Amino acid sequence: MTKKILIVDDSPFFRGQLKLTLSKEYEVIEAGLGAEGLDLVKREKPDLVLLDVVMPDYSGFDICRILRDSESNNLMPIIMITSQDAQEDILIGLEYGADDYVKKPFNERELLSRIRNIFRRIDRNRNANPLTGLNGNIEIQRDVESRISRGLSFAVVYADLDNFKAYNDVYGYSNGDRIIVLTADILADQVALFGNPDDFIGHVGGDDFIIVTSPDKVEAICQSIIDEFDDKVLSFYNEEDRETGVITTMNRKGETDTFPLMTISLAVITNERRELHGHIEIGEIAAEVKKKLKTMPGSNFFIDRRSDSTLRSDDADDVSGGST
Repeated sequence: MTKKILIVDDSPFFRGQLKLTLSKEYEVIEAGLGAEGLDLVKREKPDLVLLDVVMPDYSGFDICRILRDSESNNLMPIIMITSQDAQEDILIGLEYGADDYVKKPFNERELLSRIRNIFRRIDRNRNANPLTGLNGNIEIQRDVESRISRGLSFAVVYADLDNFKAYNDVYGYSNGDRIIVLTADILADQVALFGNPDDFIGHVGGDDFIIVTSPDKVEAICQSIIDEFDDKVLSFYNEEDRETGVITTMNRKGETDTFPLMTISLAVITNERRELHGHIEIGEIAAEVKKKLKTMPGSNFFIDRRSDSTLRSDDADDVSGGST
């Protein structure tokens, strides 16, 4: 869908210049007065506002402040339009909540670059998980498909927590969220230590995460994640649960159930020995490997190095695992 940009400027000549430049990529609407601009924001819901500082009714600062005071508009990007020598205007605009500024007379290439960068940043933020800040499914798929299309060798790590629901039931969802953030931090730290600069970390949702790295780095990353998780997660339990190694909860029938302390499972799929065609196929293979992992006690990683799609109990030569 084409992004919509609102120009608010009292100069018909300058509005015309801006519209001529922006119409090549965006839908453009315009207002000659501040009050008209505020009305268009309500009616048209633009994706971005280009806002002149000096206007006859409202100043650009007034409009920026009004927009930022409204919950429905406080995330809408605003670019202030200033004269070349108006450094103080730039500082004031940024203090009122403007995202960027452009100087008159504007450079067409610079203006378009600034707008594109803002929209790219917004799209990334919308796709990010609000709890961890990690990219979600769209960016995960994009990264995997990009590596496939470029013919790169890669390994995808599907990470999830064992007995996480039981922990939530006993310790509450706010503590569960702390575990999710802990896991995200551990993954990021260990990938930074043992992975590659272009490795990818994503958050599918809940306690499910994704790492995309190279096959030569994946084993070290997985083992370090397990070591860190098993060490740090203990501090999230009370002393009694740490000593017994289990937690107790009540099921729907009113019966008492016991569960081990949380561990982490890492299912690894690589294209070392076979061609992988897309994220859907990779997800299906990962589901098989995760099923195998769930039969193994403690924290484990399991690397699927098979050349076919059948996971058998005698696949010891084609898979590798590690546990604490």
